Amino acid sequence: MTNHIYNNCLHLVFCMLLLIWVKMTSSTPLHFDYPPIEEASKYNCIGKERDALLNFKAYISKDPYGDLFNWTREEEGGRATNNCCYWRGVTCNDHSHVTSLELFDGNLEGKISHSLLNLSYLNHLDLSYNSFNGTIPMFISFMTQLEYLDLSWNHFSGKIPSQLGNLTNLQQLSLDGFSLAKEDKWVNVITSLQKLTRLSLKGCNLSHVTHPYSYSSINASSSIVFLELSDNKLDEIPKYLGNLCRLKSLYFDHNSMPVKLSDFLNNFSGCTSIALSVLYASGSRFSGSLPNDIQKFSALQDLDLSYNHLNGTINERVWELPNLEKIDLSSNSFQGAISKNIGSSKIMRIILSNNSLDVFSSLEDTSNRSNVEELYLSSNVIYGPIPSVPSTVRRLNLSKNKFYGGISFLCQIVDGCLVFLDLSNNSLTGPIPDCLWKFKKLQVLNLGYNKLSRKVPPSIGSLTSLMGLYLNNNRFSGELPLSLKNCSNLISLDLGGNRFSGNVPFWIGEELSFLHALRLTSNKFQGSIPIQLCQLVELRILDLSINNLNGTVPTCLNNLTAMVKDAHPDGNVGVPLYGFNVIEHLRITWKGTARDFNNIMGLLKVINLSKNNLTGKIPDELADLHELTALDLSMNALYGRIPSKIGDIKDLQVFDLSNNSLSGDIPSNMCEMHFLSYLDVSYNNLSGRIPSCPQIQTFDSSRYTRNLGLCGPPLIKHCPGDEEPPLVGQSEAEGEGIDELERWFYIGGTIGFSIGFWTICSGLLLYRRGRHAFFHYMNRLEDWVYVKVMVFIAKLKRITHP
Repeated sequence: MTNHIYNNCLHLVFCMLLLIWVKMTSSTPLHFDYPPIEEASKYNCIGKERDALLNFKAYISKDPYGDLFNWTREEEGGRATNNCCYWRGVTCNDHSHVTSLELFDGNLEGKISHSLLNLSYLNHLDLSYNSFNGTIPMFISFMTQLEYLDLSWNHFSGKIPSQLGNLTNLQQLSLDGFSLAKEDKWVNVITSLQKLTRLSLKGCNLSHVTHPYSYSSINASSSIVFLELSDNKLDEIPKYLGNLCRLKSLYFDHNSMPVKLSDFLNNFSGCTSIALSVLYASGSRFSGSLPNDIQKFSALQDLDLSYNHLNGTINERVWELPNLEKIDLSSNSFQGAISKNIGSSKIMRIILSNNSLDVFSSLEDTSNRSNVEELYLSSNVIYGPIPSVPSTVRRLNLSKNKFYGGISFLCQIVDGCLVFLDLSNNSLTGPIPDCLWKFKKLQVLNLGYNKLSRKVPPSIGSLTSLMGLYLNNNRFSGELPLSLKNCSNLISLDLGGNRFSGNVPFWIGEELSFLHALRLTSNKFQGSIPIQLCQLVELRILDLSINNLNGTVPTCLNNLTAMVKDAHPDGNVGVPLYGFNVIEHLRITWKGTARDFNNIMGLLKVINLSKNNLTGKIPDELADLHELTALDLSMNALYGRIPSKIGDIKDLQVFDLSNNSLSGDIPSNMCEMHFLSYLDVSYNNLSGRIPSCPQIQTFDSSRYTRNLGLCGPPLIKHCPGDEEPPLVGQSEAEGEGIDELERWFYIGGTIGFSIGFWTICSGLLLYRRGRHAFFHYMNRLEDWVYVKVMVFIAKLKRITHP
């Protein structure tokens, strides 16, 4: 029995290796969605329907992902690939009839074949996110069994066939991305589909659609429960939609024409307001205040009016909606106080960020009956101490306000459900309370840009789920607590701008192996850079600048694999949480200036060791960091030559070696740095010719100053053999005198031109003989200027092409 299992395992391994080898050596996509042979014989698709699918394939001009690879009559590898019931995207019923065709997101290109009419049992057709062109085929209106039809995001043109109203069984219809700007019959088509429950017309260029249709165009018998009208140009909600008595979800985001919110809601005065539970209308330029009519929408569970132009105070009646669970009023102009009643209903998520709210009353009165799990009040003008919050809160963002006082309220949160806490950019003072041990689920802690002080408490090590820790720009002091090494899931660690001291802990490299960003800048760290940091193979941001570090630059930095090759080409290296990405916000010195970077952290690979006391040579191994985008070693005591292969870092954009003691020449292969936009090698002992390429010579001469041996553009100093030889019979001193005379001639000529221009013009207009003499002189001057220009061009060619 054991031998039998062993042999079967060997056979399985051999088969897997064979499949992998076939995949690697074949230029044709390999698919693994064929059924076992014994299952393939269970259903054999109808020959007529197989032919219809093959004819459909024949109309496809491009299949870049090989989605239709196994659509064939041929026998391949002993598998019955001519059984269309097992073709990719095809589903059959128990009687072998094709009932579903799903070929979405395949980038298929071509036309839709009328052969689909032969699929008489087809009830589900999804061809979305492809590149089909032409008009919407008229024959689709004869596929009367269709219950689901999605033709979104293709390249169709023309109008919606009015015959689509014949699809009496259709329940879901999506035509996203199909321009209906000139369509005037589509409402008639929609109203005739009595079984339709879901309709999506996103990005269809809809504008004025209220005429000539009346309020009764859609009657109460309509079955629509989901309606998507986002990304259009609607200036109001069509009144006839106010009579959709079964409508539960309406998406009206990003409709660009301004309209008053009260008018918008008034058009729901029919039975729609009773059933509607989800209303998304973000970024639609609504104006005015939140009207009292909001109380009519008693079924509302999810309300999003963010990114509009709403103002005034937040109407108290919104908090009285009995079923409200989520509300987003962020990025408007609401003012005044935040009601104490915000936690009195079923509400779980409250987003009021980026307004002008100034008072946040305590939730203590409602905390016992509150369901609030997410509270976002960032970017307001709230002034005062932070009030107590319900223990149910899991995500709390109070950043960018005017809160002051301590943060001892954290110890009053009993259950410790916090997952996300952002109190940054306030005026908070005092220490971090030593009660962090209760927040074992906390993933992001951001206390940056406050006035917090003293030592970081040992209980920080209890945050074993922590992925982002931001204590930057405070007044913390002392050494880092050893317990911090227990936070082994950290992705981003920012302790910059404090008064931390001692050595850079070696255990950061040994225990925090998932780090993508390590920022310890502007502290009082001393000693050498621990070589254990080279073990952080995921590291993309290393900033140890502005400390008291000494020793040499570690040669093992080329072990930082993420800076050698791009392991995440899409730039998504953070862990997204609602409203925040773990590595989304970070301050980086970029081109000599500290800047806050948002959302693009995955695209930056930075090493900054500037303003320390580092000595020794720049390691040649740094040239292995091919994905590096910024390297700053300025203001140290480095000596020796710039690594000859430094140009291998072809993606480098920022390169600063200024204020060191480097010698030798600037490597010519730096001309391969085609993205270089900031270079500074000033205040060194470099020598030789500056490489002749635009990437190097177009920088200001100040970037090369105080290198006495450097020569060539953009410096004025010529390299040996570049000086223009004096004319025959003319001494060098005489030549210099003539150049000086010419220089003053140009200056005087410019001033004279500015003063006398209008005087001369006036005289020439009145004195004809003077005009003739003047233009004769101008002809001679033109010849003189031409000669001077040609001499200048000759000099420039000798400089740029020695």
